Amino acid sequence: MGHAVAHLSPLLLFFSIFWSLGDPVVVSSLSADGLTLLSLSRQWTDLPPPLSSSWNSSDSTPCNWLGVECNSGNHPSVVSLNLSGFGVSGQLGPGIGYLTSLQTLDLSLNGFSGPIPPHLGNCSGLGYLDLSGNSFTGEIPGDLKSLRNLSFLSLYGNSLSGEIPHSLFEIPGLEYVYLHFNDLSGWLPSNVCNMSEVLALWVWGNRLSGRISDSIGNCTSLQELYLNNNSFSGELPESLSNLENLVYLDISNNHFEGNMPFSSGELCRNLDALVLSYNSFPGGIPPGLGNCSSLTTLAAVDTNLTGSIPSMLGRLSKLSILYLSENQLSGRIPPELGRCKSLIRLQIYKNRLEGEIPNELGSLSRLEDLHLFSNRLVGKIPIGIWRISTLQSVILYNNNLFGELPREIAELQNLQELNLFNNRFSGAIPQGLGINSSLTILDVTNNSFTGTIPPHLCSGKQLHVMVLGLNQLQGSIPANIGRCPSLSRLILKQNDLTGSLPEFDGAKNLSFIDVSGNSISGSIPGSLGRCKNLSTINLSSNKLSGLVPSEFGNLQSLQRLNLSYNVLQGPLPAELSSCKLMENFDVGFNSLNGSVSLNFKSWTGLSTLILSGNRFSGGIPSSLSGLEQLSVLQMGGNVFGGSIPNLIGSLKSLKYDLDLSNNGLTGQLPSQIRNLVMLQRLDISANNLSGDLSVLGDLRALVDINVSSNQFTGPVPETLWNKLNSSPSSFLGNLGLCVNCLSSDPYTCPRNSILRPCGGHSSSQRGLSKVVIIVISLCSSLSVITVIVGAICLIKLCRRPPPDVEVSSHGGPSSLLNQVMEATENFHERHVIGKGAHGTVYKASLGPEKVYAVKKLVFGGHRGVRRSMVCEIQTVKALRHRNLVKLEEFWVRKDYALLLYPHMENESAFMAARSRQSDVYSYGVLLLELITRKRAADLSLTEGTGLVGWVRSVWNRTGDITTLVDSSLADEFFDRSVMEQVTSVLSIAMRCVDPDPSKRPHMREVVNKLLDADDKTKNKRG
Repeated sequence: MGHAVAHLSPLLLFFSIFWSLGDPVVVSSLSADGLTLLSLSRQWTDLPPPLSSSWNSSDSTPCNWLGVECNSGNHPSVVSLNLSGFGVSGQLGPGIGYLTSLQTLDLSLNGFSGPIPPHLGNCSGLGYLDLSGNSFTGEIPGDLKSLRNLSFLSLYGNSLSGEIPHSLFEIPGLEYVYLHFNDLSGWLPSNVCNMSEVLALWVWGNRLSGRISDSIGNCTSLQELYLNNNSFSGELPESLSNLENLVYLDISNNHFEGNMPFSSGELCRNLDALVLSYNSFPGGIPPGLGNCSSLTTLAAVDTNLTGSIPSMLGRLSKLSILYLSENQLSGRIPPELGRCKSLIRLQIYKNRLEGEIPNELGSLSRLEDLHLFSNRLVGKIPIGIWRISTLQSVILYNNNLFGELPREIAELQNLQELNLFNNRFSGAIPQGLGINSSLTILDVTNNSFTGTIPPHLCSGKQLHVMVLGLNQLQGSIPANIGRCPSLSRLILKQNDLTGSLPEFDGAKNLSFIDVSGNSISGSIPGSLGRCKNLSTINLSSNKLSGLVPSEFGNLQSLQRLNLSYNVLQGPLPAELSSCKLMENFDVGFNSLNGSVSLNFKSWTGLSTLILSGNRFSGGIPSSLSGLEQLSVLQMGGNVFGGSIPNLIGSLKSLKYDLDLSNNGLTGQLPSQIRNLVMLQRLDISANNLSGDLSVLGDLRALVDINVSSNQFTGPVPETLWNKLNSSPSSFLGNLGLCVNCLSSDPYTCPRNSILRPCGGHSSSQRGLSKVVIIVISLCSSLSVITVIVGAICLIKLCRRPPPDVEVSSHGGPSSLLNQVMEATENFHERHVIGKGAHGTVYKASLGPEKVYAVKKLVFGGHRGVRRSMVCEIQTVKALRHRNLVKLEEFWVRKDYALLLYPHMENESAFMAARSRQSDVYSYGVLLLELITRKRAADLSLTEGTGLVGWVRSVWNRTGDITTLVDSSLADEFFDRSVMEQVTSVLSIAMRCVDPDPSKRPHMREVVNKLLDADDKTKNKRG
């Protein structure tokens, strides 16, 4: 065979091994096969003690050695070497070829490495060869074709490469071939079925490619064919469907295309498992598969299937697994599937299935997994499903299911996962849920559940994920949630929860908590600092008070902390500096104070820092210097004071936002700020900054800038002229600013400049004391601001009706209301498309092109709220703007109001955004009314868009505030400070009514800016 060692005479071999062992007296009696085995073991680097102690060189034969068997006779030879799982490592030497009587060689599940020796071909009597589960490398030796008696070949789980040798399939009696889980490449040899006796061919988990030859149909005895997880392509040969003895076929994770095999269902009566997933069979599921009567597994995930699920699949009485997910199947779930009494796992998620879940599925008494999520299913879940005692996992999210969860769900002892998010379920979550089962995952996000959180969800101590956000749950968080040792993810955001946070003294595995958007009060428990795995804490938009716990400094894994929009007090604890993995830190809009003593330099990965809307002081922290990942820095609405430090220029990653507004900052802009070349939004408004804006000329990435209400002077850089055109109010309140252009040549000036040309003179020095007195005196405190809102509603032509009388004048025609009531079935829950903190949104279809969203606002008979609502609704209805959704009609009754809007996709998101911004927008309109003495709904204005549109248009076109104020007050402009103050108020108003809701300030920021404007005027006068 070309290998010299293969031709050594037995005598020469004996002496070569004899002398290599070094002790002729000891080994002289050992047989040649024994010497061969000892020689092989010398190349093994790891020989376990049981083996080394058994393989004794003083024996005459190796027949009693561990793992060795011999034949009988005067000169017994080794016929079997079985060292499977002994933990042997090293190489298999060429001497293995001298065990010529060997019939069985099993070295599986060891640590052998290197190539498979071709000398194995000399073991001509070998019938069973298993080298699987090792680390053999190189190619499969072609010399194995000499093993004419071989019936079992297992080389799987190694690192073999190269092509599968054609010669391998010339072995006539080969029945079992296991080559899977290697690194083999090339095509599957076309002569693969020359082995007519082959029963099992496993080549999965390699890098094989190309087409499958028609000759595969010659494997008439084939029972197991595993081609999965390769790169095969092309259409499957029709001959594949002729393999009537086939029991298992898996071709998943390839690039096959065309038609599914066994479409006729004529020769598949022995087929047990058919796995076709992750290929491309764009046709429908062949109904003929219903004739494959032995089928227990049918999987065709992500295969581009279309059409409906054939009802004939209901004939598969032995079917236990049906996976048809991630396709484009449509139509209804066939009720005939309820006849598949053996079904354990039913997964048909991510399709386009519609209609209701068939009641017949409740007959599947062995069902464990029901996964129908991300379809278009409607209606209620059949009660029979909740009575299947074997249920373990129910995943139905992203459908349009509704109804209440029955009490039977609490009796399911095997239930582990319940996932229903993004549906329209309502009612209370059964309070007994968790008592009888060991829940691991519970997710009912974005439904309409009410009532309290069930107290026993973690009774089984297995709950990992508890996600109940975006519902209408009430009451407090159960105390035992904080003692759930298995809980890792807790999300209760945007409910109506009250009470205090529980102590978290037992939730040692908690890594994520979000209870934002509730009404949780009290202090933040320091015990959260014991949850050492926490990476995210979001407690924002609650009513939490007290201090930020210093124990948070123990959270070494903390990356995101959001405590914004609460009423927290005191300074930030210095211990937070120890949270070195911090990426997002938001404590905005609280009542925190003092200097910021955190060492931000330890937060090297920080990307977002929000400190806005507090009372922080002591200057901008120097430890901000050098934060290389920081992209958002919001510090507006504090009292930091001092100047903007040079270090601001070192924050070169600032990209999205730099907000230093309303901080009492003084001095000039540092030249280093020009280094922020990626910055898109800059807000330094409402400070006492001075000097010119030249350093901002290099910030060419800016999309939004606000320098209003400062003391800047000099020309606006030309690179900012486009901002001056699009948002002139962002430059207001800087009487020394100008544009460096020729007044005689308007083409050299910004299009809508509100600033005078440099070297020109201001057109007016007159004041507007009456407007200033009205605005500033009424805005001197938050309580008086509330009075203003009520007073303005009275101004807006609102006539107060008798308190106990239905107000038919407040609303549209009754006939339209009747149509809405009929279309929504008196506001039945099945028509709900969204819910928020202040109302429910229904979909009302009055015709093909008359689809509306109806928001029902409930104000519980509070007369003051009702009157205020009437005023605001009348104002909003009169507004017309391309960025505002038109209010078509409204009706106000004693305890509720109905608002009718054109229906839009993503309606609930629209309504939520509108609710959050309506208060700020309304207040901006109020300020404009005070300044102009015009009604918000006055459509007689020249622009025809109401007050807001008129002011924006006139201001952008002229930049002259005297064109906006009431003419009877024009003589009230008497000094520069008053004019500056009115201009500041106008600037605030224009921000409040910004067409983009995301750019409108928070109400607290509006109040602070108004108070600050008042203080500035008083200081200048005093």
